[in-house]
Amino acid sequence: MKGVSGAADWTVRPEQITGMLAHARKDQSLFARTGGVHASGLFSLEGELALLREDVGRHNALDKVIGASLLGWAMPLDQKILAISGRVGYEIIQKAAVAGIPFIAAVGAPTSLAVDLAWEHGITLVGFAKPGGMNVYSHPGRVGMK
Repeated sequence: MKGVSGAADWTVRPEQITGMLAHARKDQSLFARTGGVHASGLFSLEGELALLREDVGRHNALDKVIGASLLGWAMPLDQKILAISGRVGYEIIQKAAVAGIPFIAAVGAPTSLAVDLAWEHGITLVGFAKPGGMNVYSHPGRVGMK
């Protein structure tokens, strides 16, 4: 598995992180109609939505984001932030590592194996992200506290 650099050559402020998750939620048209799907969104370091995909399965939503990036020649993803609508299992970390995504922000909790893999692969992992607070589980140097 490829992995990403753990170096903090850029940072994202907490309010940017929660803003990205809120923006992704607002753009979930299928969720708005059904209430039963997950989303994965890729954002620029400035917080601009690059693309968002929805699916009943959170893993499928991520596969769609990575596939669309590959097909659209939008690789590499080393300057992108992945926003996830649910919890983060180890499979999400594995897929992000292979795609070279260095930062994952989620509204839900990560599993302990996901945290371990995020540390191992140099991925910043943020969970329970909401205005007023979030948990940073790995590589906190990319979360700017200014």
